[in-house]
Amino acid sequence: MDLTSLIQIGPFQTSYLELIAVAFGLTCVWFMKKESVLAFPIGIVNVLIYVYIFFYAKLYANAGINGFFFIMSLYGWYNWTRKDSNEDTIRITRCSRKEVMLNGIAAVVFFVIIRVLLVQYTTSRIPSWDAATTAVYIIAQWLLSRKKIENWILWISADSVMIGLCAWEGLYFSSFQYLVFTIIAVLGFREWRTKLAG
Repeated sequence: MDLTSLIQIGPFQTSYLELIAVAFGLTCVWFMKKESVLAFPIGIVNVLIYVYIFFYAKLYANAGINGFFFIMSLYGWYNWTRKDSNEDTIRITRCSRKEVMLNGIAAVVFFVIIRVLLVQYTTSRIPSWDAATTAVYIIAQWLLSRKKIENWILWISADSVMIGLCAWEGLYFSSFQYLVFTIIAVLGFREWRTKLAG
C-alpha cells in the first residue's frame, strides 16, 4: 500500500495505510494505559507502518524513531513478561533524581545530534521540531519499557507537538491520533499514579 491511494473522509483525505496505523496506534496506547503486555505486539505493527508514513512525509527523524520504537517494543515486551527469582514481573516505579538528570541530559544530546543530521543530510522542512519530538520519544520509550511513570509526562509533551506537525504535513488522521494519544497519556499517567500509590 502507498500514501498516493487516498480516500476522502469528511473534509479530510487520508490513505488506508494511515487509517490502519492509527487504529493500531490507538489500540496500543490504550493497552499501555491498562499496563497490558498486549500493547507491544500491537504497537510493533503501528511503528513499522509509521516508519514508512513518516519517511514519505519527510519527517525523517520521526521515521527513524519508529524504527527505534520497534526495537524497544521487543525489549519492553521481554522486560514486562520476564520474572525475577520470586516469579514477579517488574512494577511501576518512579525515576530517581539521578535518573531524571541523566534522562534530561540524554534528551538534549539526542536533540543536538538528530538536528545536525537532519540539517546536514535530509530535506526536512522542520528539523528542530522533528529532532525535539524524536529526542523526547527516545527517552519516553526507554522509560516505558522499564515501567517508569515519568514516561507518560514525556509522551504527553511530545504527542502535543506531533498534533501540529502531522497537521502541518497534511496527515490529519495521524494528527487526530496524536490528540487521542495525548488524552490517553493523561489518563495513563493518572492510572499508573494510582497503582503506584496503592
